[in-house]
Parts: sequence; structure tokens; C-alpha cells
Amino acid sequence: MDKPEHIRNIGIVAHIDHGKTTLSDSLLAGAGMISEELAGKQLFMDSDEMEQARGITIDASNVSMVHEYAGQEYLINMIDTPGHVDFGGDVTRAMRAVDGAVVLVDAVEGPMPQTETVLRQALKEQVRPILFINKVDRLVNELKVDETEMQIRLGKVIDKINKLIRGMNEEMYQKGWKIDAANGSVAFGSALYKWAVSVPYMKKSNVSFKDVYNKCRDNDQKWLAKQSPLCSVILDMVVHHLPNPLEAQTRRINVIWHGDKTTPEGKAMLTCDPNGPVCLMVTDISFDPHAGEVATGRLFSGKVQRGMELFVMGTAKKGNRLQSVGIFMGPDRNEVEGGIPAGNIIAVTGLKDAIVGSTVTNLMDMTPFESLKHYSEPVMTVAVEAKNMKDLPKLVEVLRQVGKEDPTVKVSINEETGEHLISGMGELHLEIITHRIKRDKGVEIVTSEPIVVYRETVSGTASDVEGKSPNRHNRFYLDLSPLPQAVVDAIRNGEISMNMMEVERRTVLMKAGFEKDEAKGIKDIEGTNVFIDMTKGVQYLNETMELVLEAFHEAVGGGPLADEPVMNLKVKLVDVKLHEDAIHRGPAQVIPAVRAAVKAGMLIAGDVLMEPYQKIQINVPQEQMGAATSQIQGRRGQVFDMQTEGDQFVVTGRAPVAELFGFASELRSATEGRAMWSTEFAGFDVVPTNILKDVVMDIRKRKGLKLEMPRPTDYIDKV
Repeated sequence: MDKPEHIRNIGIVAHIDHGKTTLSDSLLAGAGMISEELAGKQLFMDSDEMEQARGITIDASNVSMVHEYAGQEYLINMIDTPGHVDFGGDVTRAMRAVDGAVVLVDAVEGPMPQTETVLRQALKEQVRPILFINKVDRLVNELKVDETEMQIRLGKVIDKINKLIRGMNEEMYQKGWKIDAANGSVAFGSALYKWAVSVPYMKKSNVSFKDVYNKCRDNDQKWLAKQSPLCSVILDMVVHHLPNPLEAQTRRINVIWHGDKTTPEGKAMLTCDPNGPVCLMVTDISFDPHAGEVATGRLFSGKVQRGMELFVMGTAKKGNRLQSVGIFMGPDRNEVEGGIPAGNIIAVTGLKDAIVGSTVTNLMDMTPFESLKHYSEPVMTVAVEAKNMKDLPKLVEVLRQVGKEDPTVKVSINEETGEHLISGMGELHLEIITHRIKRDKGVEIVTSEPIVVYRETVSGTASDVEGKSPNRHNRFYLDLSPLPQAVVDAIRNGEISMNMMEVERRTVLMKAGFEKDEAKGIKDIEGTNVFIDMTKGVQYLNETMELVLEAFHEAVGGGPLADEPVMNLKVKLVDVKLHEDAIHRGPAQVIPAVRAAVKAGMLIAGDVLMEPYQKIQINVPQEQMGAATSQIQGRRGQVFDMQTEGDQFVVTGRAPVAELFGFASELRSATEGRAMWSTEFAGFDVVPTNILKDVVMDIRKRKGLKLEMPRPTDYIDKV
């Protein structure tokens, strides 16, 4: 643990059902941590009963093992991540903690939509990928390909992955991140039967592709597992090709931390210095019935010991004392006496102020790490009520914990109905969360049917919109317009944030199309909405700005059309008239004035409702192709690609989430159960005009709002 050059922090990432957890089992069996016989069936990393019952990974789980390579021992900290699109947030968080990723691809299915998503998440976090092509035996035994065809198909998978890497990060691809079977950054095998081969290991084991083909055909995969064990091949590849924390942090810190690199913490993180200040990023929070909240995260510098007092950036300036320091071994947590140094993934208790994404340090002040940018956004909501009124206080506490554990979940209260609303990534995500509230937290709840989360934005501009305070003594003048797409993309990719140095942020904004004055005047970024102060020399504005920004947050939290979250909005404060007496420009005056001006401005600028879409890929036999395409088209969807792969057709399209309820069962019955499909988040698009009014009225009715289309004069005196 105290030799960073002998540590590898890795994530196992792939599309759902490509074999990540089975691979993890086989690696653990090879390391002597679980029995050889049970590996692949035990699913050690899927410790939750729901994971076992459904056969899918829901939570990312960590384990540490030791591997000997070239006469040296290496500590491998591994995270097994989920593959289902609804749990993509876990993959994003895991990628912040690791330096390398083993990308798994099913030899028969090839790279799938979620393979592309997890690869994008890894490359965005500067995590280096290597490739394991799993289920090679299926090519021989199910598709009955010959030896030459097998090698051609494996070559195609490598080409597709390289094409994805190149498209997502040309610079790193050119710097040696291209995967190549010849240099050993690709392995082929079967996680279930515990064998693998790679070009360097073939020289050691004398197992050739011919042997692989023959033994798979003759059903003698035990021979392969003996001659070329999966554990040795994969972990050798991990040690040889993936960077240790010293190499990785030199490169990664520049991307994930925008503080001053010449400060003690900046220097310590770049060199992974165990004697420097403690710099820890929390990437996961779980609850232990005995120990309470357990925070897991990557330690970038310093050494963490029990009893230490650490500060959570962005919270009240009081320290949190660590009660235990350890590492996760699948479902169990092992305490480590004497502390854990930089470069490791650690699990600590006692950080009661931390949430996922928190920066934790022993310094009183430090620039926080870049916040985690999730690839997908919450698109579905359920309303939750306590079955018994006496459980209400407990439910409030439980929902607070749920929000802490999983930042992709948004929890809010509907003021009108008193219902608690939980927004998540999809039907399965919400089902798992509500089940766990009942099972783990012991609160009986009643849930509504899932509803879709829309977004609001503007299609045009509005100038000099005047917001007056209730006492008429303060006036705010705002301009509203759509935020340029280049800026939206930069915010989503984490290239622009309020944590950055102002000069750095200004440069990126100007490159994305902002004028110098606008880039200089940015006061806040909330989601993909920005607030800019363009005023000059307004007296008392500095002390009022906090209230102005609070009003901006409230306004973009729910737009005027249907009280849905606002996206891609640029708000400029162009003039302000303030009362000279502080008592007349308090929160009760400033907040309603600015909030009303933003909402009225959105209506003047043309408030449009955006609905979430999902990309759908369906693999189906030729005779069922018509049924599959009509399932997409009958749901206001479009089919934009059809390709043949052998006797299968691959239909790719997209459809609005609102139309996809019950899609799974209807597709199954329409194709006689022969379709395989996957979905992924595909952004937002404008709700068609012909159904806009109905959709808005349905939402307003559900939320208890006035049943008429809003007008600017509902918020301000005159337009």
C-alpha cells in the first residue's frame, strides 16, 4: 500500500450482461480469495439480494487483491461497475477513483451502446482503457465459425473499440492509448470458464489460437484454464499496461482539479505524496447498520489515519473526526491499522458532512475537485408517501440518506401536495430505490406510477425585463437568451465550472463564443444555466448579489410553463435600482423581484418544453424486423439505421421516454421473445406543438397549478 508504483486502481466496465461480475469472480478465485468451483456462480461482488435475484450489478463494489508479476508483488484495487444504463452514475463515480479500465466486450454481440457510454466516461476522466474480449467460446459453439472467421471477428471488435477511442480522445489515442493485440493490451477468453489468452502470454504458455479453437470445439475448456488461467493473463495485462498512481496523477490532476498547481496540495497531488496534505475525493457513500455512513473515495495525497480531523469543503468549517479507516473487500470492510497512504481507494467512517463528490482535506481551505458530470440525467419521477403518518419523520431522514448515497437521484417535496418526489434515471432505477427504502430502511411507503421529468428552455430572446420588489423600491432589469451549444457542451464536459480560476474560465468561455465582458461577469452556473452580471458601479449590489443568485436558483429550479427544471438559459443582469436602506432590500423584496423577472422573461423569449429521449438498439431476426421497427415508430420514435449482422438485423432508433412505458413487454410479445435490445439516454428534444398544450396541462394539473397557459403578466406588471 505504501509503494504507489506497485499499486493499480482499476475499474471493470462494459455493457450489461457482457460478464463483468463473472470476470471479477474469476480474478478473485485466481487470487485465492474465493473458491475456484464457485467462481462465476457466487457473484461475490453482487452481494445485494436484489443483484443476485435479477442477475445484474446495481452498485459498484470494491475489492483489493495482490498479484505477482515479474517477481514483484502488486496491489490491485478493483471496482466492479454496473452495466445497466439506469446505473450509469455509479460508473461515472467509479471512474474518478481509478486510473485504468478493463473494457469487456462480448465476442458475439460486439461493442454495444453502453460500451460506448462507459468508454466515454472513462476517457473523460483520463482513465486508460485495455480490452478483454469475453465469451470467445460462444463464437465456436453457438455461431459455429471456423478458426479464420473467429480471428476476423475478434479483429473487428478491436477495430471498433479503437475507432471509439480515437473519436472520443484523438490526443490520447496518438499518445499510445490505441489498443493492440500485438503489444498485449488486448486479451481474449471466457470469464465463466476461467481462461484467457494474450499475445505476450501465448509465448509463456505455448497456447495458440488453434488450441483455443480446438479446445472450445471439443468442450475441453478446463485444459485452457489450466494452461492459460484468466487471472494471470488479465492481471499481467493490468500491471504492464495500466498506469500506477504516480504516472496517472501527473496527468489526471490537471483535468479533475483546477486549483493552483504551485500550492502545497497541488504539488502533493501531482506527485502522489503521502507526506503532503490529505486530499480525498469521495466517490461513494454506503450505509453500514453498525458503523453508519461509510465514505469511499480516492486518496490523491497525504495519509489517512483513524482519529484524524478532516474538513469537508463547502460545508460549515468544523472538522469531522475519522472513526475508522479501511478498505472494502466486496461486501466486507476491513480496517487497516496504521493508516493508508496516497494512491489508494479507501473506506472511512466519521465523515458525516460528506456527500458523493465532496472534497475532503486536513487544510482549512482548498479548491475542491471538479464535480462529477453524469452522462445521463434524471428523466423519471415517482411520488412517495409514508404508509403510516408516524413514519413521516423517518421517511424524511431516509430520503436525505438516499440523496447522499446516489447523487443521480434528485429528491424534492411538492409544496402543494406534501408528496416527496424521487427522480431517477429510469423505471428500474426508481424501482430499486423504492424497494431499498422499504427493505433496508424499514419504512413502509406508497409510490405513484412513474412520471417523466421534462425540461424548459427558451427559443428566443427577451430584453430589459423589469422585476419590481413587492415594496416597489427595488428594480432589476434582465436580458434572457438561449445559452450557445458550445458553452452547454463545455459545462457538461466539466471544462467550465465555478471552481476554476477566473482567468482559465474566461479563456474557455471566450473560445466557446462569449464576449470578453460576458465571460468576465459570470456570477453563477446552475446546471446548464448561467447568470452574468453586466452592471457597472451599482451601489449596494455586492451585498445583494447573494439574494439575486438565490432567486436565480429558484427560478431555474422550476420554469413558468410547467414548473419543470430549466436548462441552457443565459440570464444577464443589465441594470439595477436599489433602495439605499438595507431594511428595504432584504430577501422578501429581492428574491420575488428577480424570480418573477426570470420567469416572465422566459415566457417573453418563448418558453419551450423539452422531453427526454432514449436511443434504442434492437437485435432481431430478419422475419421479426418489421415488428421491431413498428414498436419504435408507433411511439413517436424514428428509426435512423438498419444493419445486418449475420442472420440478425440491428435496428437503431430513438423515442421519447414518455412513450416507452411498457416497451419491454410489448416488444417481447411483438417479436415472440426473440429481440435483444438496449437503451441509453439520448438528450432532450422539443415537445411537438400539436401535443404541447395537453402535456403542459397534464403536468400543471398533477402539480396543482392553475389550469391555464401562463402569461408574462402573471409575473410582472407590463411587458
